[in-house]
Amino acid sequence: MLSSRYSPPEFDPYGDARADDENVLWPAPVAPGPLAARISLPGSKSLTNRELVLAALADSPSLLRAPLHSRDSTNMIEALRALGAGIAEQPGDSPFGPDLLVTPGELFGSTTIDCGLAGTVMRFVPPVAGLALGPTTFDADASARGRPMATMISSLRELGVDINDDGRASLPFTVHGTGAIAGGSITIDASSSSQFVSGLLLAAARFDNGLRLRHAGERLPSLPHIEMTIETLAARGVPVSSPAVGEWLVEPGRIAGRDVDIEPDLSNAAPFLVAALVAGGSVTITGWPSETTQVGADLLRLLPEFGATVSFADGALTVTAGDGIRAVDLDLTTGGELAPPLVALAALADGPSTFTGIGHIRHHETDRLAALTAEINKLGGEVTELDDGLRVVPKPLHGGVWQSYHDHRMATAGAILGLAVPGVEIENVATTAKTLPQFTELWQQLLGLSHDAAGVATV
Repeated sequence: MLSSRYSPPEFDPYGDARADDENVLWPAPVAPGPLAARISLPGSKSLTNRELVLAALADSPSLLRAPLHSRDSTNMIEALRALGAGIAEQPGDSPFGPDLLVTPGELFGSTTIDCGLAGTVMRFVPPVAGLALGPTTFDADASARGRPMATMISSLRELGVDINDDGRASLPFTVHGTGAIAGGSITIDASSSSQFVSGLLLAAARFDNGLRLRHAGERLPSLPHIEMTIETLAARGVPVSSPAVGEWLVEPGRIAGRDVDIEPDLSNAAPFLVAALVAGGSVTITGWPSETTQVGADLLRLLPEFGATVSFADGALTVTAGDGIRAVDLDLTTGGELAPPLVALAALADGPSTFTGIGHIRHHETDRLAALTAEINKLGGEVTELDDGLRVVPKPLHGGVWQSYHDHRMATAGAILGLAVPGVEIENVATTAKTLPQFTELWQQLLGLSHDAAGVATV
């Protein structure tokens, strides 16, 4: 068991992945043999950031127990503090950091919000800024300024919010809040991200006339994330009805404060569970919920497709390797964020695999389809881009530098391949601090290595 990381006032939310330097190479350790690991993970980023927004809009304080402390959650905390919410650390039982006491306050703009690389900040907070009084400017890391924002900007304008984006339909932009949003009925195209739907639903109860939201796009990816939003709203007394597929109705009303336990991040569990199939043996993740809306729960049905055995007992999920890694044909429409670790696994399988339904992940932290193709092929693999997915043909792989593209899931995908391929070096592994600051420490624990067993090299 890891020792507690809570040591105020010196708590470091970036953990041991602090040096965000693209010139630093992390040698991905090769698995020394079959695994027999038991891992605990920090809280869910998706749940933490949803609960932070709802707590800031609530009518009374909320205590978030075992929240995630990472770059994404820090960006969200600072954004909500800048708009007037009180967010204070409280001692808790999590080994990964303190609990958070959120006290709602009167919302004021006249501030600038740094979204960093966090899609949840750039899509969830602008509606909150519309409810604040005064201008709020949103910006992000240079690599994130190109992420799709047109749908959020046009939606808020249709709801009566004044936004200045100099015609870019992207970051940076300024929301000129008046202290209220009229609300009403709008139709949007959320094909590029379900976060547009969630961002509007989270704040909708505070709109004067509530919200009737319709999606009219070709597809709606990552539906479990919308279900997660609806569930967190319901727990705070905000029912969301769905009169038709792709349509949601929220009546105006109060958002209740509540104390909530944040589940471990099940998507961040994917690299660790996949490792069992690559190295052999078994990996157990503790604290796995029996019921959840997290996309990572899909691993229970996806990993057996690759030949794994999955079992659940006493709040822990265990994945045990089979005789080999089987080729798959998977539609990941509901769980695109799981694609990087699964594609890495498929590059080591016994035959060609196809992944579809993931065209939308071109618009995540990077174009993940292009990035996975480039990096696996650079190591000797054969990956071909499809319109909405990838075709993976396993080939003998060799070592080399694996670029992260400032994308945490790209960095961990490289580490998965490094388990079986000597000489893989991850550029900027510190980008994992976005959602899992303790990644390198936990990866060493997974392999039964000392924390300093793998050093870094500088190019």
